[in-house]
Amino acid sequence: MAEQTNIQKPQAAPKKEVSSKVSGIKSASLVILVCFILAVLFYLFVLGNPGNFKDVVNKEGPLNLLGTVYKGGVVVPVLITCFLTVIVLCVERWIALGKAKGKGNTTKFVEDVKAALRNHDLGKAEDLCRKQKGTVGAVVYATLQKYKEMERDTVLSKEQKVASIQATLEEATALEMPALQQNLPVLATLTTLGTLIGLFGTVLGMIKSFQALSASGAPDSTELSTGISEALVNTALGIATAALALIGYNFYTNKIDNMTYAIDELGFATVSTFSATH
Repeated sequence: MAEQTNIQKPQAAPKKEVSSKVSGIKSASLVILVCFILAVLFYLFVLGNPGNFKDVVNKEGPLNLLGTVYKGGVVVPVLITCFLTVIVLCVERWIALGKAKGKGNTTKFVEDVKAALRNHDLGKAEDLCRKQKGTVGAVVYATLQKYKEMERDTVLSKEQKVASIQATLEEATALEMPALQQNLPVLATLTTLGTLIGLFGTVLGMIKSFQALSASGAPDSTELSTGISEALVNTALGIATAALALIGYNFYTNKIDNMTYAIDELGFATVSTFSATH
C-alpha cells in the first residue's frame, strides 16, 4: 500500500499592523526637578566661582559676565531652570515628532495614498502606510481596515457604514494626538512664566537700586550697581527663556498641524471613495 504524503503549502506571513510608536518624556515634572538641581549647581559653583570676583570672600566686584549674572540674585537659578527645561523639552519634542512624522515626504505620501484610493487599490494603500511608519500612516491604516470590514458587511446600511468609517478615523486620530502634544503645554506655560519671573527679578533689582539712592549722603555705588545688575540680568534671562519657549511651541504646533491636515485629507478621501463606490 503506497504511503500517502501530505505536502503542506507554506503559509503567507501575517501582515504587520501599523503603529507610530511616538516616544517621549512622560513626566515633565521630573525634567523640571533635574533642571532645577543642575541650575542651582551651576549658579553656586560656576557663576559663583570666587575667581569671577575682585572680593573673593564677599563675592563683590564682578570681573566678568559670569560674576555679573551671579549678582542677579536668587531669581537667577529659577530662570536658569526654566531655560534648561525649555531646551530639554524642545530636544525631546524634536526626537518624538521626528519619529511621528515617519519615513519619506508626508505630502508625497498623501498623494500616493489618494492615487491608490482612486484606483481602488486598498492593498497598495496599506503597503504605503506600512512603509510610512508614522502617525499619519497609522491612522490611515486603521481607517482602511474599517473600510475593508464595511465592504464585507451585509447588514448595515450605506450611511451606517460611512459613519462607522468616519468614527474609526476620529478614534484613531484621538489616540495619536495626546502623544504628539505631550509636553507642549509646559512650553506654552513657560512662554509667559519666563517673562513674569524675569520681571519679578527686575523689580527686586530696582528696589535695591532705589534703596541705594535713598540712603543719606552719597549713594552707595556698589549697592546701586548690584541692584541694576540684578534687574538687567533677570530681564535678559526672562526674555531669552520666553522667546525660546515661544519659538519651540509654535514650531512644533505647526508640525502637528501639518500631520493633522494630512490625516483629515486622507480621511476625507477614504470616506468619499467608499461613498462613491458602494
